[in-house]
Amino acid sequence: MAMNWRSRIWFISAARTLAAFGAVLALAACGFRLAGSDPLPGVLARPYLSLKDPYTDFSREFEHQLKSAGASLQALRANSTASIEVTKDLVEQRTLSVTAENIPTEYELTYTVTFAVRGADKQLLAPQTISLSKDYSFEENVLLAKEHEADILRQQMARDLVSIAMRRLTSLK
Repeated sequence: MAMNWRSRIWFISAARTLAAFGAVLALAACGFRLAGSDPLPGVLARPYLSLKDPYTDFSREFEHQLKSAGASLQALRANSTASIEVTKDLVEQRTLSVTAENIPTEYELTYTVTFAVRGADKQLLAPQTISLSKDYSFEENVLLAKEHEADILRQQMARDLVSIAMRRLTSLK
Protein backbone atom coordinates (compact mmCIF):
# COMPACT_ATOMS: atom_id res chain seq x y z
CA MET A 1 0.00 0.00 0.00
CA ALA A 2 1.52 3.31 -1.06
CA MET A 3 1.52 6.35 1.22
CA ASN A 4 -0.34 9.41 0.06
CA TRP A 5 1.40 12.79 0.10
CA ARG A 6 -0.13 13.86 3.45
CA SER A 7 1.16 10.76 5.17
CA ARG A 8 4.61 11.30 3.71
CA ILE A 9 4.72 14.92 4.91
CA TRP A 10 3.58 13.84 8.40
CA PHE A 11 6.18 11.06 8.46
CA ILE A 12 9.00 13.42 7.38
CA SER A 13 7.90 16.04 9.91
CA ALA A 14 7.79 13.45 12.71
CA ALA A 15 11.23 12.13 11.75
CA ARG A 16 12.73 15.65 11.81
CA THR A 17 11.16 16.38 15.19
CA LEU A 18 12.50 13.12 16.58
CA ALA A 19 15.98 13.86 15.19
CA ALA A 20 15.98 17.37 16.70
CA PHE A 21 14.86 15.99 20.07
CA GLY A 22 17.64 13.38 19.92
CA ALA A 23 20.23 16.07 19.16
CA VAL A 24 19.07 18.16 22.13
CA LEU A 25 19.29 15.12 24.41
CA ALA A 26 22.78 14.29 23.14
CA LEU A 27 24.01 17.85 23.73
CA ALA A 28 22.52 17.93 27.23
CA ALA A 29 24.06 14.55 28.07
CA CYS A 30 27.57 15.65 27.06
CA GLY A 31 27.45 18.75 29.30
CA PHE A 32 27.00 21.32 26.53
CA ARG A 33 25.85 24.77 27.69
CA LEU A 34 25.25 27.95 25.77
CA ALA A 35 28.03 30.52 25.98
CA GLY A 36 27.47 32.97 28.79
CA SER A 37 25.22 30.61 30.71
CA ASP A 38 27.75 29.94 33.48
CA PRO A 39 26.51 31.22 36.84
CA LEU A 40 28.32 34.08 38.54
CA PRO A 41 30.23 33.20 41.71
CA GLY A 42 28.62 34.06 45.05
CA VAL A 43 30.95 36.99 45.62
CA LEU A 44 29.32 38.71 42.62
CA ALA A 45 25.74 38.20 43.82
CA ARG A 46 25.42 41.88 44.81
CA PRO A 47 28.14 43.81 42.96
CA TYR A 48 28.68 47.54 42.77
CA LEU A 49 29.37 48.50 39.16
CA SER A 50 31.60 51.54 38.69
CA LEU A 51 31.48 52.69 35.07
CA LYS A 52 33.59 55.39 33.47
CA ASP A 53 30.63 56.26 31.21
CA PRO A 54 27.29 54.47 31.78
CA TYR A 55 26.03 55.26 28.26
CA THR A 56 28.59 53.45 26.11
CA ASP A 57 27.69 50.28 24.22
CA PHE A 58 29.93 48.21 26.50
CA SER A 59 28.53 49.71 29.73
CA ARG A 60 24.89 49.14 28.79
CA GLU A 61 25.52 45.57 27.58
CA PHE A 62 27.70 44.73 30.61
CA GLU A 63 25.03 45.93 33.03
CA HIS A 64 22.38 43.97 31.13
CA GLN A 65 24.45 40.75 31.12
CA LEU A 66 25.25 41.04 34.83
CA LYS A 67 21.55 41.37 35.62
CA SER A 68 20.71 38.49 33.26
CA ALA A 69 23.27 36.32 35.07
CA GLY A 70 21.45 36.93 38.36
CA ALA A 71 23.50 39.78 39.84
CA SER A 72 21.63 42.33 41.89
CA LEU A 73 23.49 45.56 41.15
CA GLN A 74 23.93 47.82 44.17
CA ALA A 75 23.63 51.60 44.13
CA LEU A 76 26.08 51.98 47.02
CA ARG A 77 29.52 50.40 47.26
CA ALA A 78 28.98 49.80 51.01
CA ASN A 79 26.03 47.43 50.33
CA SER A 80 27.91 45.33 47.78
CA THR A 81 29.70 41.99 48.00
CA ALA A 82 32.29 43.13 45.44
CA SER A 83 33.10 46.09 43.25
CA ILE A 84 33.55 45.85 39.49
CA GLU A 85 35.39 48.89 38.20
CA VAL A 86 35.53 49.70 34.48
CA THR A 87 38.40 52.16 34.22
CA LYS A 88 38.72 52.28 30.43
CA ASP A 89 36.00 52.12 27.79
CA LEU A 90 37.39 53.53 24.58
CA VAL A 91 36.58 53.28 20.87
CA GLU A 92 39.23 54.50 18.45
CA GLN A 93 39.05 54.87 14.69
CA ARG A 94 42.17 54.80 12.55
CA THR A 95 42.53 55.34 8.80
CA LEU A 96 44.06 52.30 7.11
CA SER A 97 44.13 53.42 3.49
CA VAL A 98 43.41 56.44 1.32
CA THR A 99 42.93 57.14 -2.38
CA ALA A 100 45.31 59.17 -4.55
CA GLU A 101 43.13 62.20 -3.70
CA ASN A 102 43.75 61.52 0.03
CA ILE A 103 40.16 60.34 0.65
CA PRO A 104 39.89 57.50 3.20
CA THR A 105 38.85 54.13 1.76
CA GLU A 106 39.33 51.88 4.78
CA TYR A 107 39.12 52.37 8.54
CA GLU A 108 39.93 50.26 11.58
CA LEU A 109 37.79 50.41 14.72
CA THR A 110 39.43 49.36 17.99
CA TYR A 111 37.36 48.91 21.15
CA THR A 112 39.38 48.65 24.37
CA VAL A 113 38.06 47.99 27.87
CA THR A 114 39.87 47.67 31.20
CA PHE A 115 38.13 46.37 34.31
CA ALA A 116 39.01 44.95 37.72
CA VAL A 117 37.14 43.28 40.58
CA ARG A 118 37.73 44.07 44.21
CA GLY A 119 36.21 42.17 47.11
CA ALA A 120 35.58 43.49 50.60
CA ASP A 121 39.19 43.06 51.69
CA LYS A 122 41.25 42.06 48.65
CA GLN A 123 41.54 42.30 44.90
CA LEU A 124 39.72 39.37 43.27
CA LEU A 125 40.69 40.09 39.68
CA ALA A 126 43.65 42.23 38.67
CA PRO A 127 42.98 44.87 36.00
CA GLN A 128 42.11 43.13 32.75
CA THR A 129 42.51 44.93 29.44
CA ILE A 130 40.69 43.41 26.50
CA SER A 131 40.62 44.83 23.02
CA LEU A 132 39.03 43.99 19.67
CA SER A 133 39.68 45.50 16.25
CA LYS A 134 37.70 45.35 13.03
CA ASP A 135 38.22 47.10 9.75
CA TYR A 136 35.66 48.25 7.21
CA SER A 137 35.72 49.87 3.81
CA PHE A 138 34.58 53.43 3.34
CA GLU A 139 32.87 55.06 0.35
CA GLU A 140 32.10 58.74 0.39
CA ASN A 141 29.01 58.38 -1.83
CA VAL A 142 27.28 56.06 0.70
CA LEU A 143 28.28 57.97 3.82
CA LEU A 144 25.18 57.20 5.92
CA ALA A 145 25.34 53.49 5.17
CA LYS A 146 29.02 53.34 6.09
CA GLU A 147 28.41 55.26 9.33
CA HIS A 148 25.65 52.77 10.15
CA GLU A 149 28.06 49.91 9.40
CA ALA A 150 30.58 51.42 11.84
CA ASP A 151 27.86 51.67 14.52
CA ILE A 152 26.90 48.02 14.01
CA LEU A 153 30.56 46.95 14.21
CA ARG A 154 31.04 48.95 17.43
CA GLN A 155 27.93 47.40 19.01
CA GLN A 156 29.02 43.88 18.03
CA MET A 157 32.50 44.44 19.43
CA ALA A 158 30.94 45.69 22.69
CA ARG A 159 28.85 42.49 22.93
CA ASP A 160 31.93 40.37 22.24
CA LEU A 161 33.95 42.25 24.89
CA VAL A 162 31.15 41.76 27.41
CA SER A 163 31.13 38.02 26.66
CA ILE A 164 34.87 37.86 27.32
CA ALA A 165 34.50 39.88 30.53
CA MET A 166 31.62 37.67 31.74
CA ARG A 167 33.70 34.51 31.15
CA ARG A 168 36.48 36.01 33.26
CA LEU A 169 34.01 36.95 36.00
CA THR A 170 32.51 33.45 36.11
CA SER A 171 36.00 32.00 36.62
CA LEU A 172 36.33 33.81 39.99
CA LYS A 173 36.01 31.67 43.10
